[in-house]
Amino acid sequence: MLPYRAMRIRGLEPLLVVAAAVVITVVMTWPLAPKAAYAGRTDTNDGQFSIWNVSWVARALVNDPRGLYDANIFYPHRGTLAYSEANIGAGALAVPFYWASGGNPYLAHNAVLLLAFVLAAAGTYALVRHLTGNRYAAAVSGVAFAFCPHVFSHIPHIQLMLTAGLPWSLLAMHRFVDRQSAATGAALAGVLAAQALSCGYYGIFAGLVVSSGVIVYGLTRGLWRRWTYWAAASAAAAASMLIVLPFFQPYLALQQDTGFARTLQDAQRWSAQWRSYLASAAWAHRWVLPHLDSWGEVLYPGTAATVLGAVGLFTGSTIGDARRSRGHVAFYGGMAVLAFWTSLGPAAGLYAVLFQVVPGFSWLRAPSRFGLLVALALAVLAGFAVTRLLGRVRRAPLVGSLLVLAALCDLSVAPLFLVEARPLAPAYQSLEKWPPGPVVEFPFFYLRTDFPRHAEYMLNSTAHWRPLINGYSDYIPPDFRAMVIPVSSFPNPESFAILKSFRTQYVIFHLDLYDRRAVVDLKERIDSYRDYLRPIRIEDPVWLFQIVAWPPQR
Repeated sequence: MLPYRAMRIRGLEPLLVVAAAVVITVVMTWPLAPKAAYAGRTDTNDGQFSIWNVSWVARALVNDPRGLYDANIFYPHRGTLAYSEANIGAGALAVPFYWASGGNPYLAHNAVLLLAFVLAAAGTYALVRHLTGNRYAAAVSGVAFAFCPHVFSHIPHIQLMLTAGLPWSLLAMHRFVDRQSAATGAALAGVLAAQALSCGYYGIFAGLVVSSGVIVYGLTRGLWRRWTYWAAASAAAAASMLIVLPFFQPYLALQQDTGFARTLQDAQRWSAQWRSYLASAAWAHRWVLPHLDSWGEVLYPGTAATVLGAVGLFTGSTIGDARRSRGHVAFYGGMAVLAFWTSLGPAAGLYAVLFQVVPGFSWLRAPSRFGLLVALALAVLAGFAVTRLLGRVRRAPLVGSLLVLAALCDLSVAPLFLVEARPLAPAYQSLEKWPPGPVVEFPFFYLRTDFPRHAEYMLNSTAHWRPLINGYSDYIPPDFRAMVIPVSSFPNPESFAILKSFRTQYVIFHLDLYDRRAVVDLKERIDSYRDYLRPIRIEDPVWLFQIVAWPPQR
């Protein structure tokens, strides 16, 4: 039996791990925590989109769950949340923060961002603790994966921050392989579903690695002879799909209606290069960047993870139960190799095969993101290396603590670059007091390269949640593309006719987004249509009008 003190520490371990993960996250993402209520990566349109997206889902899940996918963009289209990643998982995590803060979109988003790091670190810790039994090895692995450079490079993309489902899915898979029961099967199904609802890419990744693990461990441990093993695994897979299916149905409907899908040509553009695996913005590594012509994606796993992962691959099979350790090292080594190969895209071959065979691949665009699995596999293998090392030294706690500190220093990017939110224009405060109705904001960006700039209006709409004619997403409706040029000239007869068909009631002009000559022309046109546009709030640089009548059509 364990001594009483050891039993007490073991019982408190989950709480201590979470507490440590919270502290480390605050330090590694500084100054995000103190600025969570009013700052973010709004210097990018994707960052603005993410804040809007998380807030929409958090609000709709409580306020109108049946209308969850009828987001307030591209009005009068419906089901517009499915035009991009829905981020159901992020929105669900944000619910208490969004409502407790009175609908603060920045706090809702940033709370999920911080939680993403905490859950990933804790999940990887739990996975490696299960595989090696060593707390320090688990801590090194948790830091190596949760704070890897790839994750930091995607701060503006909330769905790509939710990596925690990958280590938690693998942990659930290992527990299921060790013991098939209703509890382990349900846990596996639940974690897989949670990851799929948090990020479509990582949901597919989790499905691939877990199904591979079930097959590999089933064969190597002789479990393949038991029909109950395959039945339980199939039941877990079916349960996870049943959980996800209602949330995936809008995407199937969109594909059926529009034929929207990715092609291998799209994937080739977003494939990794060998340089990608040398790119990192961490302070310890960024000196390499000027020496790389181009890298496309940031995929360097970190020096600690790379070195220790390589050592673990060649020596990790000697720890504990050699047969089991050998199986784990082989599985995670194979995972690293196959993920690296797949990340290189269609030209390398494996991705093209998976595109034809695996359901869901036609929705993917960026093979380079498989590089995250390389980082996870190396982090796990690093845990085996650390376990072996600590078994050979006298002061294992001191050496283990130093290795954790070294991993943290290796991956540090702090302070994070954040943009503080500007005060909300008085026009939006005035709009809240008027009856509901569709809103359109100008300038109405009509060049394809400028479409992402509509995300700024989406973020502004979190102040009122009115239907918005503007919109930005992965999928742009054809009729939106067709109308952008005539609408951009509002007010004039043609644009009035289009907005009339949408029953538009409110118009917002951002004078600071026009050039000086365009502002003069705009004011002249507004004055010529003053009988149809009632000013509500004329306070530079944002003007708000209500459309009170429609000019006769010629």
